[in-house]
Amino acid sequence: MRLLIVEDEKRLAVSLARGLTAEGFAVDVVHDGLEGLHRASEGAYDLVILDIMLPGMNGYRVCSNLRAAGHEVPILMLTAKDGEYDEAEGLDTGADDYLTKPFSYVVLVARVRALLRRRGAGTAAPVLTVGSLSIDTAARRVIRGEDEIALTAKEFAVLEQLALRAGQVVSKAEILEHVWDFAYDGDPNIVEVYISTLRRKLGATAIRTVRGAGYRLEAK
Repeated sequence: MRLLIVEDEKRLAVSLARGLTAEGFAVDVVHDGLEGLHRASEGAYDLVILDIMLPGMNGYRVCSNLRAAGHEVPILMLTAKDGEYDEAEGLDTGADDYLTKPFSYVVLVARVRALLRRRGAGTAAPVLTVGSLSIDTAARRVIRGEDEIALTAKEFAVLEQLALRAGQVVSKAEILEHVWDFAYDGDPNIVEVYISTLRRKLGATAIRTVRGAGYRLEAK
């Protein structure tokens, strides 16, 4: 899952990004409302964490512009303000949830996961079944039979991208886009490293390489 954080408090933004990356999300960060609107409009994000008090354009306007343009990405608003009016205004502009600073990081992660589950309802099952594998996207667990297969956050994120399109070819670029982030400038062969690790854990034939195209998760 790929998240966008639009937050001008740079220390907070970096802290949130680090924490959410450790949870297995790909996270992009911008510090300006106009840039946030541009990124959210152009990027394939699963959720936007949006501060209200921003330079360039405030969060209310960013949210209302996204909704007016037909973008349905879930939006979690953050603000240092407090009061029913602020919450009502945020929700009236199209936000899906609202969190007042200071907030618990654990609560923020829970809200993010709840919004992602809500978005997936009716479009993707929280538990994906591919052959003998059961992939619980909410609990982030992989089960085969009665055995749980231990995966790191990044391994799970790569497997999830393949499982969402099981039987289809997923390109290296698509995996990089959704599991890492737009600022990643390391070796793109990092994807091959994680595919190799997943094969050791899931079985050598679980993931097929389609030369020149990408990878395919097959039912076994």
